[in-house]
Amino acid sequence: MSKIKILLSSRPKLLSDVIRHLIERQPDMEVIGEVSDPLKLLVTTQDTVADAVIITPLTANGEPRICRALLAEHPELMILTLQADTDAATIYRLKLPPLHFQTLSSQTFLNVLRGGPLPPAA
Repeated sequence: MSKIKILLSSRPKLLSDVIRHLIERQPDMEVIGEVSDPLKLLVTTQDTVADAVIITPLTANGEPRICRALLAEHPELMILTLQADTDAATIYRLKLPPLHFQTLSSQTFLNVLRGGPLPPAA
């Protein structure tokens, strides 16, 4: 069974460390890299075989432009944005509307990465 490969680009560092620790405890997932600068994600994603990218957006309002660019280059990718100051999250996938969540528990977070059923969007 191949593992779900995840690329991190989360700030602050504490949030990134928590996410990494949560993922590394899962037998079916692995963190394949970490990019501290979200703008370097395009280059780094091209050099990896990531199934999912987890980022904290640069702005709290609206879709981060990087999501459209990543999905244009990697249509199979799932992008999960996490707000650093709340429990809100958004899932972006090609040809599907973004799914916004006001709260996302760690169990739901892992389920989303596994491609399981999604909770109702906000």
